[in-house]
Amino acid sequence: MEFNLPGFKFEKPIIFFDLETTGTNITTDRIVEISAAKLMPDGKLEVKTKKINPERPIPPEATAIHGIKDSDVANEPKFKSISSSLLKFFEGCDLAGYNINNFDLPLLSEEFRRAGLSFTSEGRKIIDVQTIFHKREPRNLSAAYKFFCGKELENAHSAEKDILATMEVFEGQLKKYGDLPNNIDELHLYCSNKKPEWIDNTGKFKWQGEVPVIGFGRNNGIPLKEIAVNNPNFLKWIINGAFPYDTVEIAKNALAGKFPVKNKPIE
Repeated sequence: MEFNLPGFKFEKPIIFFDLETTGTNITTDRIVEISAAKLMPDGKLEVKTKKINPERPIPPEATAIHGIKDSDVANEPKFKSISSSLLKFFEGCDLAGYNINNFDLPLLSEEFRRAGLSFTSEGRKIIDVQTIFHKREPRNLSAAYKFFCGKELENAHSAEKDILATMEVFEGQLKKYGDLPNNIDELHLYCSNKKPEWIDNTGKFKWQGEVPVIGFGRNNGIPLKEIAVNNPNFLKWIINGAFPYDTVEIAKNALAGKFPVKNKPIE
């Protein structure tokens, strides 16, 4: 297999890689599939893809994203058993991928660390395709105004100019994307970044089945009731920290013995 990058010069092999995982916590989540494509300077391409037994249940919300179930990886090797051969495959290569600086690279390093091996980006060149995309395609109002309205935004950051431009951009979006919801209820859902498993709006608390659990940090996945009994200081830290109002209310209620019930509004 071959793949060419016209005009792009490189001397060392570049590995483009992607991970599918049990979740988004770099410290505690595990890899369930890795795909790595090694591109040689002469254009030759070697692709390796392997499912991995994460040694823990795959949450339904993760399966909903990548489609990999517990049964799919039950008989697959654990990361430790492939770690030496994988490290050798990555040896002497620069790295590339989409959002690898923030997620894939640190999580892969954690998996190697748990396997007793050292994997580092030191001495490697890193290409993050997401970073290129965001730098070349700005996501500010001026860029949106030019794209959707075909005009330069003068006096940007004047409140009135900005809001009137925003309204024009919205009008342009409705014209350009004919499949956008045409009513406010559906568009509200379309614009929401809240994931189905989140209890609060930022996912600090989430549903694991019918059970409310912590959704971040070292306590990720621990039931809220268990935290309230065994580690109330964690909830007090949330209450006194810079967390959104709905997150703080859940923490306060938990300390008072009141816990979220699925499909019921938070009081």
